[in-house]
Amino acid sequence: MIRVLNRYLLGDFLKTFAIALAVLTFVMYVGAVVQAIDYLSRGISGPLILKIFALNIPFTLSFVIPMSVLTAVLLHFGRLSADGEITALKACGVSLWQVAAPILFCAALLSAFCFYVNAELAPRSHFARREMLRDLGEEDPLALLEEGQFVRDFPGVQIYVGRKASRRLEDITLIRFGAKGASAQVLAESGEVNFDPQTQIMKLLLHNVRVTEYDENEPSNLAKGRELAAETYPVTLDLRQMLRKPKIVKKPADMVYPELLAAIRHVRRTFPEIQEKNVPRTRAKLAVEGNQRLALALSCFSFALLGIPLGIRAHRKESTIGIGIALVLLFLFYLFIILSNALVDRPAWRPDLIPWIPVVGSQFIGFALLRKNR
Repeated sequence: MIRVLNRYLLGDFLKTFAIALAVLTFVMYVGAVVQAIDYLSRGISGPLILKIFALNIPFTLSFVIPMSVLTAVLLHFGRLSADGEITALKACGVSLWQVAAPILFCAALLSAFCFYVNAELAPRSHFARREMLRDLGEEDPLALLEEGQFVRDFPGVQIYVGRKASRRLEDITLIRFGAKGASAQVLAESGEVNFDPQTQIMKLLLHNVRVTEYDENEPSNLAKGRELAAETYPVTLDLRQMLRKPKIVKKPADMVYPELLAAIRHVRRTFPEIQEKNVPRTRAKLAVEGNQRLALALSCFSFALLGIPLGIRAHRKESTIGIGIALVLLFLFYLFIILSNALVDRPAWRPDLIPWIPVVGSQFIGFALLRKNR
């Protein structure tokens, strides 16, 4: 009887999990579809775009799988409780632990798979994606301009673009830098950009421009700056030095787990040019990255352990109740992830331990609730 029950519960859970995984992955990729359309408008081939986004799948799965586990557990046990099946099983002498066992076993396997994704697949694909985007940028530097954020890849300038379509840019902020800091700020309503691959010169023609030129000796003293206005303003960027950069240096997100552990132990060897004052912050950042990967992997089991009693207590057939609880729990969990990233500048506060707070807390509360309702 128990074996038949386990097959039934596990099969029903896996169906719900598969649906949740497909829906959440689709939601996560809505923004990527917009970016793909932008790539197509610039003449980038469809197979190359598909390869770029395929390389982002492991990174997406590291977040989507725990979310899907929690959603599936809440919906699965909420339905069992609403249909009275939990009560019927208890009346037949089947304990809640026996009901939960196949789901917890499946969640443990998913945690192991998530750890493999976080430790190996995601960092390798993330690094390969960066290299591909870098190669794409060498062919067309316009690919380096991302909407809504400052881009610091171009020599001597930082560029912000609010919107771009093909070769046309809108809402542009360009900051020039000299030996002592920012030398000028250029604000433009719109502009066009052209790149000559032979000379590796990029030219921007900006329209409706306001220019603030800072004092050469005291760039931080705004009172000494002067403002100019122009209908058009040409900017020429020599990209020969930028496009001859050596291979991309791995960031913490690009390192597989053994590399990450080695970097934590030997920060100076991994980053030879690092300043001594930045060693503690860099070590904390690496430690936070490593602990976040482990915490995200184990969150599958933690979410299952907590979601089983919460799903039973919700006692509703409506999927909105389970989804609502899942969203609240996910928000609290990822809030700690964000907090650990925000505190890397304070290594003494041990930000590397913060991601474990919701994981351990979920397991403790889940175990206590299961024990109470057994």
